[in-house]
Amino acid sequence: MHALRKWLLSGLLVIVPLFITLAVLKWIIDTLDQTLWVLPAVWQRWLYDNNVRGLGVLLTLAILLVVGAVASNFVGKRLLGWGDAVVRRIPVVRSIYSSVKQVSDTLFSENGNAFRTAVLIQWPREHVWTIAFVTGAPGGEVIRHLDGAEYLSVYVPTTPNPTGGYFVMLKRSDCIELKMSVDEALKYIVSMGVVVPGPTALPTTR
Repeated sequence: MHALRKWLLSGLLVIVPLFITLAVLKWIIDTLDQTLWVLPAVWQRWLYDNNVRGLGVLLTLAILLVVGAVASNFVGKRLLGWGDAVVRRIPVVRSIYSSVKQVSDTLFSENGNAFRTAVLIQWPREHVWTIAFVTGAPGGEVIRHLDGAEYLSVYVPTTPNPTGGYFVMLKRSDCIELKMSVDEALKYIVSMGVVVPGPTALPTTR
């Protein structure tokens, strides 16, 4: 029985990561295949009848490259500026578009500073520690209501799903900057502390 249990656990350690990886890849391919609707109906029927998969990935990359190339030249920038001004005049759409654009500019811009630093903070109460990410610094109306200390805008992700979390503003003195990359910090969070980053990591307790 001990040998059977050992083989079962070993099999799970091999199959589970492989299964999850394949499932995620399948979801990505199926999602990107939705871009095939831009093709003529005849082509779509042919691809569906012949069960051609994954072409949406190439099509999505091609669309991104074309849009990026157009947006990088002078004429493209003028067109994008005109379209941006039109969207911002629509009452309901402008609030959603402005918020999403600010977040995307911060996350994907080459000059963006979001999620560049992992910090150690006390959360949700004193003497309880967790890992968070610095997203910037408070500004505007908010900074007027804070004391004279320097504050940081911090995102506290949840485990094991880091896409959900809390946005808080903490004093810089209450944040301990970690010497680990954002990827390492994310792995640490998603694994619930099982995957400890760094070569000097202590062995996990049983």
